[in-house]
Amino acid sequence: MNKKLIIITLLALVAILTVLPLGARAQTKADSLRADSIYKSMELQGVEVVKQKSLVKSDIDKITYDIENDPDSKSNTVIEMLRKVPMVTVDGEDNIQVNGSSSFKVYVNNKPNQMMSNNPKEVLKSMPATSIKKIEVITNPGPKYDAEGVGGILNIITYGQRIEGYTATFSGNVSNRSAGGSTYATVKSGKLMMSGRYSYNYYSSPRSYSGSSRKTIGNITDSSSDLENERTSKGHGQSQFGSFEASYEIDTLRLLTASFDLYGGGNKNNGDGTTLATSPLTQTPLYRYTTSNHSNNSYYYINGGIDYQRSFSVPERLLTFSYKIEHEPDKSESNTDYLDMQAADGWENFLQRLKNQYNDGSEQMMEHTFQIDYTTPFAKIHTLETGLKYILRNNSSENDRYEEDIFDQDHSSHYKHRNDIFAAYLGYGLKLEKLSARLGLRYEHTLQDVEYKLGRGEDFRKHFNDFVPSASIGYKLTQTSNLRLGYDMRIYRPGIWYLNPYLDDSTPTNISQGNSHLESEKSHSFSLSYSNFTPKFNINLSLRYGFTNNSIENVVRMMPDTQIPGLKNPTGKDVLYTTYENIGRSQSINLNTYINWNATKNTRIYVNGRLSYIDMDDGGSLSNHGWNLFTYGGAQQTLPKNWRLSFNFYGITPNINLQGRGSSYSNYSMSIQKSWLKDRLNLTLSASNFLKKYKRYNYSTVDNFFHADSWSKYVNQSFSLSISYRIGELKASVKKAERSIINDDVKGGGSGESSGSSE
Repeated sequence: MNKKLIIITLLALVAILTVLPLGARAQTKADSLRADSIYKSMELQGVEVVKQKSLVKSDIDKITYDIENDPDSKSNTVIEMLRKVPMVTVDGEDNIQVNGSSSFKVYVNNKPNQMMSNNPKEVLKSMPATSIKKIEVITNPGPKYDAEGVGGILNIITYGQRIEGYTATFSGNVSNRSAGGSTYATVKSGKLMMSGRYSYNYYSSPRSYSGSSRKTIGNITDSSSDLENERTSKGHGQSQFGSFEASYEIDTLRLLTASFDLYGGGNKNNGDGTTLATSPLTQTPLYRYTTSNHSNNSYYYINGGIDYQRSFSVPERLLTFSYKIEHEPDKSESNTDYLDMQAADGWENFLQRLKNQYNDGSEQMMEHTFQIDYTTPFAKIHTLETGLKYILRNNSSENDRYEEDIFDQDHSSHYKHRNDIFAAYLGYGLKLEKLSARLGLRYEHTLQDVEYKLGRGEDFRKHFNDFVPSASIGYKLTQTSNLRLGYDMRIYRPGIWYLNPYLDDSTPTNISQGNSHLESEKSHSFSLSYSNFTPKFNINLSLRYGFTNNSIENVVRMMPDTQIPGLKNPTGKDVLYTTYENIGRSQSINLNTYINWNATKNTRIYVNGRLSYIDMDDGGSLSNHGWNLFTYGGAQQTLPKNWRLSFNFYGITPNINLQGRGSSYSNYSMSIQKSWLKDRLNLTLSASNFLKKYKRYNYSTVDNFFHADSWSKYVNQSFSLSISYRIGELKASVKKAERSIINDDVKGGGSGESSGSSE
């Protein structure tokens, strides 16, 4: 750690430790007497307000936000509600970070959801928050969790775990950009309990605008060019989500549970663009052309599982057998037409590589997982947990490309990807009157085997062996405050997008390729957090230091295309070449703050923020460092006759990457809600960014030989109306096995990495 980071760490530690005595002194004797009666049901390792609807609960390894009891959930999407959750930040382009890291996994009802983990912002911003009960941020995953995910885990709990009984809820929403509805129901018959949910959402994306520029610097030659690109696009799509859960109590010691989930949708987009290249020496045009794009995509994620749980006469002793099956079929097709092409002398051959294209793609993922877990307490204060897991995952991909209606075999790709994983873990827990602790070690062996059936890729096999330790300790300072210290190691296994050596030269100015020699990325982090939750005031402070010495980085270089191995028909012109390498070295300090003040019984004020400093380099010529600040705040006011009013605001400074930085952003929203019939009928009106229709974002990428900037502008103004109605009363809940299958082992990725330039 360099001197600057040491100083920052010490200052942040002083800030946290200074707060501790203030929180203790703030509780008077009268407060203590009142707290004794309020907090009788608190767990040793966590603090939870029982008699007042507190929105946040803190445990030794996670923080829970109660979405259900937040009035804003009646009108917002899940991604909007995430801005309020401690340890989570969402920027202006809906990119999510957990613990200051964009590497995290998403679970639904304690089970991993690969679709959400791969496309979190696309999925979560299409889900209404009314479908969610609470969100858990698991900041220190224990050994029972797969080792993937540097930042941690977002566990989304839906209404399959409602408080007791028979119920049905119907809701609908409409806005200037979308419309949708959902229904939820729970029924019970004897020992059998079932619940189901279905939601549908249609959205229309107003016309958006984007552009990019690339300037050559340093070694300028006759092969160099400067690029200017502008695009416009418009689209629409739909998404749907369904779930089913059931539990059957065979007897008091045996429980059988089953679940099924479906998420899917599709979208269509149309766009046009213009590209102009000029000479950096003379500023004269070298070539120009226009493009017309049409795309159509569909995606689905289907999974089902069954768990058998065996309890014993010894409390908390459990044996669980689990099986899970997942299937993820995706399809896509796109057309790109190149029009009005003009080229100066010497650049005709370069433009000849631009031909009208049609791409037809499909991908399939089929996965089977088998798991056994056993946990047992001993000597009253100790707990031991262990388990085995085996995943058989088979992926296949067929992407066919046509140029001028002629099949292009060289640029098409058919491959099969086998990814088998074996894991074993051992964990130990200690629980005393005020002290709780956990230790764990997990071993994972991964086999990746890729076989190309068609295309220019080369077959390869890859093995990974990883030992992943974790440790955490919590101390209960008072009835309402906790102090936690933790260490964990997390890993990134490179997914197929990172490993795939297929050379994509469909856009001659931007050529990309994976790297089959990548190793697992390993990240270490140390955290210190303090929480104090009272009926009036909630605060959570978390200081986290992390470092990685071999992170997988997206590296963009400018070079003559003759230097790119395997490229057919090179022209000698300078292009951007993108690949992945284990060259990143980074260290960061994050101070996360969450404050909630119940000023009166009808007024709530809250702030959720993160201040971070990051220093990164590649061990050579590339490096970057800087500060980043995120803050989200707002107020909620309950008015007479069941009216509620809320106002929210958030802002973020530019994020830092190895080769550039993003854009600052701010946003605001207001909503008013009215409820009738003892909260059974709810109506919500909301508006966001209502003073300005468009928002603009910028991103830059720098190197010793080029400087690239990109921008986008799209409608961020929204007005919406939502309504929901609930019938029935719950008297039972769908039970769940204490242990179940959790697959979160693959780092997602795609070919859409930004390089700061376009065609």
